[in-house]
Amino acid sequence: MPFTLGQRWISDTESELGLGTVVAVDVRMVTLLFPATGENRLYARNDSPITRVMFNTGDTISCHEGWQLQVEEVIEDKGLLTYIGTRLDTEEPGVTMREVLLDSKLTFSKPQDRLFAGQIDRMDRFALRFRARKYQREQFRLEFGGLRGMRASLIPHQLHIAYEVGQRHAPRVLLADEVGLGKTIEAGMIIHQQLLSGRAERVLIVVPETLQHQWLVEMLRRFNLRFSLFDDDRYAESLHDATNPFETEQLVICSLDFVRRNKSRLEQLSEAEWDMLVVDEAHHLVWSEETPSREYQVIEQLSQQIPSVLLLTATPEQLGQQSHFARLRLLDPDRFHDYEEFIHEQQQYQPVADAVTLLLNKEPLTQEALTLLGESVGNTDTDALLKAANNGEEAAAKQLVAMLMDRHGTSRVLFRNTRNGVKGFPDRHLHAVKLPLPTQYQTALKVSGIMSTKKTMEARAYDMLYPEQIYQEFEGDNATWWNFDPRVEWLLDYLTHNRDEKVLVICAKAATALQLEQVLREREAIRAAVFHEGLSIIERDRAAAYFASQEDGAQVLLCSEIGSEGRNFQFASKMVMFDLPFNPDLLEQRIGRLDRIGQLNNIDIMVPYLEQTAQAVLVRWFHEGLDAFEHTCPTGRTIYDSAYQQLITFLATPNEQEGLDLFIQQCRNQHDALKLELENGRDRLLEMHSNGGEPAQQLAKEIAGQDNDVNLVNFALNLFDIVGINQDDRSDNLIVLTPSDHMLVPDFPGLPEDGCTVTFNREQALSREDTQFISWEHPIVRNGLDLILSGDTGSCAVSILKNKALPAGTLLAELIYVVECQAPKHLQLTRFLPPTPVRMLIDSKGTNLAAQVEFESFNRQLNAINRHNSSKLVNAVQAEVHTMLQRAEPQIADEARVLIEAAKVEADVQLSKELARLKALKAVNPNIRDDELEAVESNRTQVLANLNEASWRLDAIRLVVVSHQ
Repeated sequence: MPFTLGQRWISDTESELGLGTVVAVDVRMVTLLFPATGENRLYARNDSPITRVMFNTGDTISCHEGWQLQVEEVIEDKGLLTYIGTRLDTEEPGVTMREVLLDSKLTFSKPQDRLFAGQIDRMDRFALRFRARKYQREQFRLEFGGLRGMRASLIPHQLHIAYEVGQRHAPRVLLADEVGLGKTIEAGMIIHQQLLSGRAERVLIVVPETLQHQWLVEMLRRFNLRFSLFDDDRYAESLHDATNPFETEQLVICSLDFVRRNKSRLEQLSEAEWDMLVVDEAHHLVWSEETPSREYQVIEQLSQQIPSVLLLTATPEQLGQQSHFARLRLLDPDRFHDYEEFIHEQQQYQPVADAVTLLLNKEPLTQEALTLLGESVGNTDTDALLKAANNGEEAAAKQLVAMLMDRHGTSRVLFRNTRNGVKGFPDRHLHAVKLPLPTQYQTALKVSGIMSTKKTMEARAYDMLYPEQIYQEFEGDNATWWNFDPRVEWLLDYLTHNRDEKVLVICAKAATALQLEQVLREREAIRAAVFHEGLSIIERDRAAAYFASQEDGAQVLLCSEIGSEGRNFQFASKMVMFDLPFNPDLLEQRIGRLDRIGQLNNIDIMVPYLEQTAQAVLVRWFHEGLDAFEHTCPTGRTIYDSAYQQLITFLATPNEQEGLDLFIQQCRNQHDALKLELENGRDRLLEMHSNGGEPAQQLAKEIAGQDNDVNLVNFALNLFDIVGINQDDRSDNLIVLTPSDHMLVPDFPGLPEDGCTVTFNREQALSREDTQFISWEHPIVRNGLDLILSGDTGSCAVSILKNKALPAGTLLAELIYVVECQAPKHLQLTRFLPPTPVRMLIDSKGTNLAAQVEFESFNRQLNAINRHNSSKLVNAVQAEVHTMLQRAEPQIADEARVLIEAAKVEADVQLSKELARLKALKAVNPNIRDDELEAVESNRTQVLANLNEASWRLDAIRLVVVSHQ
């Protein structure tokens, strides 16, 4: 190997040292000084792990003085190189730069530069890079991006709403599905789509204080979205880091009370430039034209500043037109500016909805209804369609309904599904078990009644619900109430007679759950997990996984009230309510842990209660007054609010029950009347629009078809190997991933320090709370793709092809070009031109053999070569490779232009069609906002302008040499 003083070389094993300079040469050794680090290295002259750095015509090189040279000629004299070209900062031609003046901190980013500098990757990394490019392009081209990666069942109506809303510019909608139909899931999918597509980056979720942790868990466990919970402590802590604490996080959850209490805090929230606002339980925002509530005003101020708004409520419009108008007013104050006008519009629409109901029920329409529908469609060609639909022709009826949906007064801003319209729910059966009140409790309750006269009625009522708490308060913490409480004996008996059943037991207090676990374990050796708010999320996951496991898992999961929020245990169908919650919302939340779409069994709800206690009153009121155990109760909150004071009185004085029967009957009458009003007021047209029909069913099937993708499994496992993530295969298609000491990056984004359990099977992930569902949209896969593609990993390689049919020494260059367009993420150019790999296999004559030689089969025929021999080989053929690259340039230019032109045509057609559709809709539906039209028009103009700037570049290169050995 010829060495000359002043030559520049780079270490094959320590590329971080930068460029080295030959400073000494003797018979056996050569000394390199690395100026960037000030270190010397001594190498043997023969077979040393270093590579000569030589640049070629067309390269841009940097001088140590800071200026750059565009190389036009390379001259070698006595082993030293001189580069001649144009100095870029002064545009002076004919400037010379000796190689000794090269910048020692020079990095090699182009694949060919890295190849020639000896920074050669392993062969498997090159293959991984090409596959990553190919799969990434395929994912960008899929229509339903953002909907596949959720850890949830594929429910058609949820997917339809999320797809419909998530594709919009700055969507502002009201999600009003009934309880249990998945509004939180729908909101999460919309958020996920908006974040992945770049339409949104900063999201604020405002919820009642009791639902904060539920939302936090749902967003993390189902969508891998890490929200930050802002309360007073977190706010105060963030004040040290920024003037506006809300600018320290991109995704934030806070309570409505947290926002409402402090005016300056609200101002900071308003100024934080959020892209999306999500408000849960929006029906609590009380409004009237004269006196809007403070809560309403707070959300109104935020909604005026934030482009996208999602309001969630389970309370339908029929429970108060004024309240319904107030929510719509938050979404579009220009459209819904006058309450009287809104009422008039709704009254005009109601006969249309009634006529549609007749049509859908295949009942004959009156002439008046036919005329009304014709006028509503507003099309002179609808007579024949109306006649066919009235004669029972299903296709005509569907077409007519589709036309009416476009013209529906609030169909763009309101989505509402009901259990009557969405099938697939189990039956619920109550088993109320009346038990005698022990004398110990009788004494404690009597003393408590005397002692608590100074307490408010509400506080006394709350105390009376939990006699074991009162007993412990008077007897001390060592009071063993479980030794005499008949509910404990009943529970032990039930569990021992149902050993094969998974049973969810819910208590109001974490302490009660912990005490019961000890009793079950010590007295009957019953395996139980405890799940409460005092546990970390990881500890809750472990408890849930122990309960979910069919092999050696817990028979019982003991939950506290708050601890069970946001969790799904639908693999179980037996529930024991050891005590009862205070209001119907919490009751429904408890039952909702099991009563979900996808539950395969009917649900048995066991309620052991003590007679002559507040629990006895409450079980009657929930069951007889609201029918809340065996059916969802959309009227519960309304009746609870109106009957609150009377209910509190009966709970606080459970032994004085005069008038209780009448009270319960009045509540039942109110419930039945409201429920009938709801059913009569069902808007079938709105429900059809919200449900999605056959297209929604098809969407669910298409996404299901992407699950368990073999390509994903193979790619992900290969990725984990190359990144250096440990994989421990477990039973049931589970893999435990843990960081190793030799990963490509010290902290791999998305992989916890203590690892995680993953599966590629959606159903398996749903059955185990501790298991993450791996899809192309999971952060581990997306971060893995980014890690590989944003850096140099796999960008150059050298391989041997053993093939006696070709002359030994034949050289091939496998080139991976990427055709791409750099543009703001919100334009979503990847819909039309995602970074697209173009593979070429160039021989010494410049012929492209890629069409005849498929990548995977070719890759299997190749053999690896060590890095040192690779560097020697590259040095020997550098000039030839340079010529091959030049011959490939006009070919890639032609292929790239074809791709770019096709993308421009597709973008023009698709966006023009969307713009025309919205303009046509606006003519018949005032809910099409002007800013939405302007956004689509602007988007089209910017997309086409940016596609004109699309380009291509070499992303990876692999040299392949034929050998007969």
